[in-house]
Amino acid sequence: MARFRRRTCIILLLFILFICSIMMALKTLRPDRAGFGDPFGLGLLPELQQRTVLLDSKQNSLNRAQGDTVTRVSNLHSIAVNTMKASMSSVKKLEEELSSPNYNFHIFYYTWYGNPQFDGKYIHWNHPLLQHWDPKIANNYPKGRHNPPEDIGANFYPELGSYSSKDPTVIEAHMKQMRSASTGVIVLSWYPPGMADENGEPTDDLVPVVLDYAHKYNLKVTFHIEPYKDRDDRSMYHNVKYIIDKYGSHPAFYRHKTSTGRLFPMFYVYDSYVTIPEIWANLLTVSGSQSIRNTPYDALFIALLVEERHKHDIHRSGFDGMYTYFATNGFSYGSSHHNWAGLKAFCDSNNLMFIPSVGPGYIDTSIRPWNNHNTRNRVNGKYYETAFSAALLVRPEIISITSFNEWHEGTQIEKAVPKRTGQVVYLDYKPHKPNVYLELTQKWSEKYRKEQEQWLM
Repeated sequence: MARFRRRTCIILLLFILFICSIMMALKTLRPDRAGFGDPFGLGLLPELQQRTVLLDSKQNSLNRAQGDTVTRVSNLHSIAVNTMKASMSSVKKLEEELSSPNYNFHIFYYTWYGNPQFDGKYIHWNHPLLQHWDPKIANNYPKGRHNPPEDIGANFYPELGSYSSKDPTVIEAHMKQMRSASTGVIVLSWYPPGMADENGEPTDDLVPVVLDYAHKYNLKVTFHIEPYKDRDDRSMYHNVKYIIDKYGSHPAFYRHKTSTGRLFPMFYVYDSYVTIPEIWANLLTVSGSQSIRNTPYDALFIALLVEERHKHDIHRSGFDGMYTYFATNGFSYGSSHHNWAGLKAFCDSNNLMFIPSVGPGYIDTSIRPWNNHNTRNRVNGKYYETAFSAALLVRPEIISITSFNEWHEGTQIEKAVPKRTGQVVYLDYKPHKPNVYLELTQKWSEKYRKEQEQWLM
């Protein structure tokens, strides 16, 4: 009996040692230190992400208190690629929590915002008040510029505050919001390296970080080429080549599958109509002197249609399709819902894509105080749903959304919160929650998917 007890104790001790050795081995598999922002990392582990974000914010506060320099974009990408890889179980958990991306829902996205913590100053939130072109009218309205963080160039106030587009936690939050809305393709506002809009600063260095975070959430990124200085057929060729060479191999880089089964990059070209069709034809037709067709840089080029006559110019120019951008029903021919059926018919007969742009409303009086007549009330989401209904009626291959975060024009679906300051009472989404427009987008994404199945039958 004593021998049996002794043998049992030895076996039990060996079993305990075995369990301890396994636990120690597993512990060594966990990285001692993980950076923030890996495209396969922390966002797939929500509970770990929350703790990491809290620690990062505390460390950032400490660094600022000690007088550390402002975070540089060149460091953001190295941070973004150094975190741990997510396990398959974490990927599955993310897929269960968020709606699947709809790659036929494209959403316009802006990375031009800045604040002192990340940029050394406010950028875009301090937007100037734009003066009316008629001096008699202009004199009736205030001048100057906004003074963040309480006074920003927007009629709504973001839940994330006057954020910086360089802040990794902001990019992460944006990607998760867009994924929760079941959008699939981010249409990233883009200027060539060293260039920016008149109120901003260059942002091309931020593209790799956006691509990494988009990939983390299984989103794709295409480019909204802005009307940069001296944009013409030659500069466009070089800039398209630059984008494809530099970013085309990234797994989040968007390629559209055509009816022939071929995959092409896609570029939205804002204010395309300011360049004459003959110049565009040099780039976009097979016989053009700067032709990009049948080269490694061939792509789908989508022009902005504002006036009815632009449809003929777009066709002559060699574009592959048209979009309407503006979220103001009745503002332009292209943005007027009742014209979409005719535009879709024109595109179908000329082998062009028609991409209507829907939006939740429009108000830009924070930066254009004289522009009340173009305000479009959100009507608690009804305006947005009406736009989606109009878009689905024409059975488009793609629907674009204006916008995720164009706060200056009040077209954002990003989360907004009620806010009142001594000077301003901001608009909000009440009686709904801050995420109501994300939920509406997700609802219509699912509706679009179901109706598209019927179209294809």
